[in-house]
This record gives sequence, C-alpha cells and structure tokens, in this order.
Amino acid sequence: MKSSKTILARSMLPVLLPALLSTLFFSANAQAQMYKWVGPDGKVTYSDQPPPPGKIKVEKKSYSEGPDLGNLPPELAAVVTKNPVILYSTSNCSPCNDSRNFLKTNGVPFNEKTISNNADLDKLKQVSGDTQLPFMLISKVKFQGFNTEEWRKALDSAGYPATSKLPKDYRYPAAEPAAPVVATADKDADVAKKPAAPLPPQRPTQDNGIRF
Repeated sequence: MKSSKTILARSMLPVLLPALLSTLFFSANAQAQMYKWVGPDGKVTYSDQPPPPGKIKVEKKSYSEGPDLGNLPPELAAVVTKNPVILYSTSNCSPCNDSRNFLKTNGVPFNEKTISNNADLDKLKQVSGDTQLPFMLISKVKFQGFNTEEWRKALDSAGYPATSKLPKDYRYPAAEPAAPVVATADKDADVAKKPAAPLPPQRPTQDNGIRF
C-alpha cells in the first residue's frame, strides 16, 4: 500500500510543475551585458564579450536577451527562450509596419530595435551585414526584407504556434534604439568631468581685433 506522503506528493505535481517551469524560463531570460567600443582606427564594435585592452572608448549596457516572458504559457515561453525574435525597423517605413503587425497578429513575442541615427545604422550593419529594413532575427537566423510566407515558415520551424497563444493582458515591450546611448567609461569621460582651467586675463582690444 502506498504511503499517504507518496500519494500527496504525486497529487501536488500538476500544481508544482508549471511553477517550476516558469522559474526556469525566467532564469534563462536573465540580464546580460552588451559592450560597445571604438578602436584606434575609429571603427565601432558591439559585442556581448568584454573588449580587448587598449580600446579608446568602452561602453557597457545591461540588456535583455529576449522578449519579456511575462505571464506567457510555459510552452510558448520555452519557444521564446530558445528562439527569441528581434525586429529592426525605422519610421516612415510601410514594410516595417507590415512586419510588426504580422508578428503581433500571429501572437509572436518580440523585441523591436529602431534605426534613427548613424550609431543605430552601424549596429544594424554589424548585426545584419546590410542596411535593408525591416530586418528580423530568430535566434541567430537572419531575414532581410518582409516576406509573409518566408517569415511564417521560419516561425513554424522555430516552434512558434500557428495561432496566437498570448494571454489577453500581454503587452509588447516598447521599442528601443538599436544602439542605445549609454554612459562612456573611459579616460576621456573623466577628463570631461573636470572643470575647465580659467583663461588668463585678457587685454582690451581695438575694434579691428588688435590686442594690447
């Protein structure tokens, strides 16, 4: 005969298992660090690894590796964790609007990165190797330009459900710049913080700019 403790433990499995899965998914979506540095030749590099020593400027920013899992069902949260989707877009771009609406209509959680300045454009070039928009990343697989059939097949292959499984109260995260402005941690920044030395007393000048 099975003990009462064994029966109780088994009866608790349906309650405890979803909570345990959710905890694991949230842990997988932990914060990471992104580094940006400028080399002696002026080239800007972005990486999740610390830069080699001797770079001119180094910037560091915490960022989320994928969309916020929020209260997603465990099955969908598992797909998002394994194959996160990132959309690169810009303003006044009809294909960008179409691609955004496509992902939302299909219930695909995603992060959106916007391109609005040269730093954003440099980041796009580094990630995609091109400047075409919209641009989508599913994990590390690249998709340039919006194509409904191609994107749907890619999402199917990545494990995203054919119909939306998003909770009714799910809210997509706000779009953010592809290259967010972060505090610069280098010697130049320390120098910039120091007050400027006072100028020496100036002699009166004539109207023609000659100094006496």
